Amino acid sequence: MSDYTPPKVWEPKESGGKFASINRPVAGPTHDKALPIGEHPFQLYSLATPNGVKVTVMLEELLALGKDAEYDAWLIKIGDGDQFGSGFVEVNPNSKIPALMDRSGDKPIRVFESGSILLHLADKFGAFLPSDPAQRVETMNWLFWQMGSAPYLGGGFGHFYAYAPEKIEYAIDRFTMEAKRQLDVLDRRLAESRYLAGDEYTIADIATWSWYGQLALGRLYDAAEFLDVESYENVQRWAKEIDARPAVQRGRMVNRTFGEAESQLHERHEASDFETKTQDKIGG
Repeated sequence: MSDYTPPKVWEPKESGGKFASINRPVAGPTHDKALPIGEHPFQLYSLATPNGVKVTVMLEELLALGKDAEYDAWLIKIGDGDQFGSGFVEVNPNSKIPALMDRSGDKPIRVFESGSILLHLADKFGAFLPSDPAQRVETMNWLFWQMGSAPYLGGGFGHFYAYAPEKIEYAIDRFTMEAKRQLDVLDRRLAESRYLAGDEYTIADIATWSWYGQLALGRLYDAAEFLDVESYENVQRWAKEIDARPAVQRGRMVNRTFGEAESQLHERHEASDFETKTQDKIGG
């Protein structure tokens, strides 16, 4: 048992762990740094975390449909604190990736929070969001379910299982319980429906796959065996089907700085970059 007693007024201190160097109890920029701007209508500032993957998959899916959704994807190195630069904070005052500037109209529009970006793009292009009112609401149900649930998976389970400086049994058990409950929610839904909102692939699937699909495929936290992800058969079916989509495969590569060199496209400015500018081809 811990003998820790919370003080009357909390004061920050060095906590250790993988992200200790970028954790702080205040918002706002730490340094002046303008963001680069490319030539395309959409300027994305991101990293290939699950939240970042949502948006690059969405953009690649829109391009696959023939939509005018060309984009520049600029790498934000969160371990280096790029998200605290003044330019980034202007786009997202919460200093989290992804952040998008929509420069396709007369006036640039900032869009932050991954769910907001997906909804903005879906509405703008009339894609991956059903026009039928009931199906649209069901899509939004699952999109907001994901947005509310993922912090328990990432900041809860993932943090204490993979990143905390010490293994705390209570914390791991608490968030493992919730992670498995969420997987069961998905599994039960996908037992009765091909996709989350019905027979149509939507932004709800894109958002949820980026977290729970990749978890089911063994790509998050090295926790597949621990969570017994193979037992969620309907989640597995859904995750593998989405994973096979070419746009999803491309989207996973963008702003990726880990894994095999051929799977890393640090920045994306043209469709041809997937063939010519992955790390195995340019090195470094």
